[in-house]
Amino acid sequence: MPGGCCAKAMVFPLAMSVSPVPAAAEGQGTGRADVDFVVIDVETACSRVSSICQIGIVGFRDGAEVFAYETLLDPCDEFSSFNIGIHGIGPGHVAGKPTFAQVHSAVDRHLSGRLTVAHSHFDKGALAGACRVHDLRPIDTTWLDSVRVAKRAWPELPSHRLNVLTRFLGLRHKHHDALSDARAAGMVIVKAIDHTGIALADWIKPVNPRGGKAPAAALDGPLKGQRVAILGAARNGALACWLASLGARVAASVGTTTSMLVVSSDHPFGRYFHATPAYRRALELQQVGSAIEIVAEEDLRQRADLTHSPASRVAA
Repeated sequence: MPGGCCAKAMVFPLAMSVSPVPAAAEGQGTGRADVDFVVIDVETACSRVSSICQIGIVGFRDGAEVFAYETLLDPCDEFSSFNIGIHGIGPGHVAGKPTFAQVHSAVDRHLSGRLTVAHSHFDKGALAGACRVHDLRPIDTTWLDSVRVAKRAWPELPSHRLNVLTRFLGLRHKHHDALSDARAAGMVIVKAIDHTGIALADWIKPVNPRGGKAPAAALDGPLKGQRVAILGAARNGALACWLASLGARVAASVGTTTSMLVVSSDHPFGRYFHATPAYRRALELQQVGSAIEIVAEEDLRQRADLTHSPASRVAA
C-alpha cells in the first residue's frame, strides 16, 4: 500500500514521548544553539532506509539538553506492516506532513559542522539515502556511534541495544519514538563521559591507532630484545620512536611473543583502559604463564631515566 504522497488515511495508535524540553514545531527549526553535540534518530516506513517517516534531533551542552526538534514526515514511499508494528506510525499519521525535502534545510542547520551522535550506523545511512532519493546535497557532519561508546564504557553488558542501556542507566525512554531515542542516545554519551572520565573529543579518536610503519629498533639499549605493544598510541608516534630508540621492537598488537605492553600516557580510555581488548589479552597471557609485562608509560620513562642516570653508570 503506498504511503505518504498518495496514502489513504489509516489510523494507528502512536505514543509520543513526554519531553522536559519542548520539541520544536513540526517542520520548524529552533535556531543555531551553541552545543557540544547533537543526536539524531529516525524511523522508516519500510525496508528502504531512505523512507524516513519520523525524525528527532536533540542538542546537548555541558551534559544537558538545550534543544529538541521532532517531526513526522511523509516518506513518499510505502509503509510495511513490519515497520508499523515496530514504531506504530502509519499512513494516517503522515498525511499532510512535510517530506524530507521540505525539512532538509532544518536538519542541515542542526547537524552541519557539528558532532552528530546516532545509535548505530542506521541513522547515518538513512539520512544519506534520503538526501540521495530527494536529490539533495549530503549533510556535512562528524559522526559518533553511541553503540561503540557504550561498548567501551560498559563492556560487561551482554547487549548494547538502546532499550537495554536505558534500563541499565535508569533513563526514561519510549523505544522507537525518534525524539525519545535521540534523547536516550544523547544521555548514553553523557553517562559514558561521566562513568569513564573520557572527554567528548577523545571518543571520536581511533581506539588504538595503528599508524604507519613502526620505527626500526636501535642496535643497543635497555629494551634491546623486547617486543613491545602500545596501548592508546600509534606504533609510529612519539612513544613508539622513544621505545625504538631504547632498542625495543614495536609490535602492531599483543601476541604470544609480546614481552611488554606499554600504556600510553595519552591513551583515550580514561579510567577504564583495563577493559580494552589489548589489556585483557595481556592479562590472559600472564595468567597462562607468559612473561609479558604491563607498564605505564610514565613508569617506564622513570625506569629509563634511572638506568641512564650518572649514579647508575658509576655503579656499573
